[in-house]
Amino acid sequence: GNPELPTAVNITWSSINFKTILQWQPKPSGYFYTVEIHGQTSDTKKKCILTAETECDVTDLLRNVKETYTAHVVSVMSSRMDNFEEPPFAVSEKFTPYNQTVLGKPEIQNYTQKGSKLNVVIQDPLTPYAFPNGSFKSIRDIFQHDLEYKLYYWKDQSSGKKDATTKSHKFEVSVESTKNYCFYVQGIIPSRRENRNGQESVVLCTSVGRSILDEYGAEVFIIIAVIAIALITLATVLSMILCKRKKAKAAREKEPLNGV
Repeated sequence: GNPELPTAVNITWSSINFKTILQWQPKPSGYFYTVEIHGQTSDTKKKCILTAETECDVTDLLRNVKETYTAHVVSVMSSRMDNFEEPPFAVSEKFTPYNQTVLGKPEIQNYTQKGSKLNVVIQDPLTPYAFPNGSFKSIRDIFQHDLEYKLYYWKDQSSGKKDATTKSHKFEVSVESTKNYCFYVQGIIPSRRENRNGQESVVLCTSVGRSILDEYGAEVFIIIAVIAIALITLATVLSMILCKRKKAKAAREKEPLNGV
C-alpha cells in the first residue's frame, strides 16, 4: 500500500431508529475513501466506494441488528484499487445496532382528558427496514417486549412531574378533572446498559375547562384591576368636579345683578 496516504480519524457511528451513518475525518485531498463493514458472522461488504465524502449511510449493511460490526475506512488512490498490496485503513469502534441505536422521538397520535382520566396514544417510530410486502418495520417490530414507553405528566403551570410506564402504545392515568395537564413521552429499552432512554416527544397540553386565569395568570388580572380602579377613581373625581362647577354656576345665576 501507500503508507503516505492519511488514514481516517474520529470515526463515529450515528444511529437513530436503526438508520445508521458512519462519519470520520479528514476531508480527502488527492485520494479517496472506501468503507468496509465487517460483521462477526457475516461477509465483509463495501459501501461508499471511492468517495470524497467523510460520511457513509451503512444502514442497509446492518440488517442483522443483533450482530456486532466494525467499519474499516480505507484510504485509496483510484488507480490502486486492484493493487494486491493492502491500502492503509482505520478501524472504528464496535457497533451493535440493537444495543446502540438511539430511539427517536415518538409521535403522540391522540390524547384526551375525560373526567379524571388522561388517555395518550403513541405511534411507534418507523425504521428503514421493510417487511417482504414493502411496509416498513416499526421499532416495536424489532424490539418486541424489550420496548417500553414512559409518560411524564404534570399540572399545567406546575413543576411537579409524575410518570407512568407501559409496554403497549397506550396510557391511561388518573388526573384532577378540573385541571389541565401537560405531558411528553419517550421510548425506553430497560435491558440496555447504555442508551436506555430515547429522545423526548413534543410537549402537549390538554385544554379542558381552561379559564382566562389559567391562560394569562393572576398578574394580568391584578394589572387590569388596578387600571379599572384608577379609571373609576378618575371618573368619580371628574364627576365631583363637574358637579361642583354646576352648583357654583347655578348659585351665580341666582345672585341679583349689580346696580339693579
